[in-house]
Amino acid sequence: MTLPTFSGDDRVDPPLQADEATTLRAFLDYHRDTFRWKCAGLTQEQLAQALPPTDMTLGGMMKHLAVVESGWFEETFAGGSQMPPFDTVDWDADRDWEWHTAKDDSPAELFALFDEAVRRADAVIDTALAGPGLDAGSVQEDRRDNTPFSLRWIIVHMIEEYARHNGHADLIRQSIDGETGE
Repeated sequence: MTLPTFSGDDRVDPPLQADEATTLRAFLDYHRDTFRWKCAGLTQEQLAQALPPTDMTLGGMMKHLAVVESGWFEETFAGGSQMPPFDTVDWDADRDWEWHTAKDDSPAELFALFDEAVRRADAVIDTALAGPGLDAGSVQEDRRDNTPFSLRWIIVHMIEEYARHNGHADLIRQSIDGETGE
């Protein structure tokens, strides 16, 4: 069995000087790659291993980040549906479905799902940046004040989401095999 690989050397550092859109995309990609690195080379059992007292796993986190990518970019921003398999999940029956079901997925399946979510999110970003840019508003509005989210806000939120989960991933990965890194 060949496990998905990715190393810290595979990441591209964000540019020190660039326009806003390039900088935001580069930091989002950097955090996505950092997460790939934290999950690379692990078996299905290792991706399903928690670090008590939490029940959070790297596999669950990977599936969670895939649904978050699809939710924010495809559903909230573009107004479409979430990607499969998330589009058919009974979220009312299990709000944490992605966390609970990841243990049943192989590393290849989890990486493929994650990479597809990122690819689809990037297509939405590319389309918006080719048109109205970072100020483009989402189709769905914020529930509190009925205001669209800007693409800028969503990208910054995703960077925050990855930064937070990359911290979790560092701790979980070290507990699995001692692997440390940024």
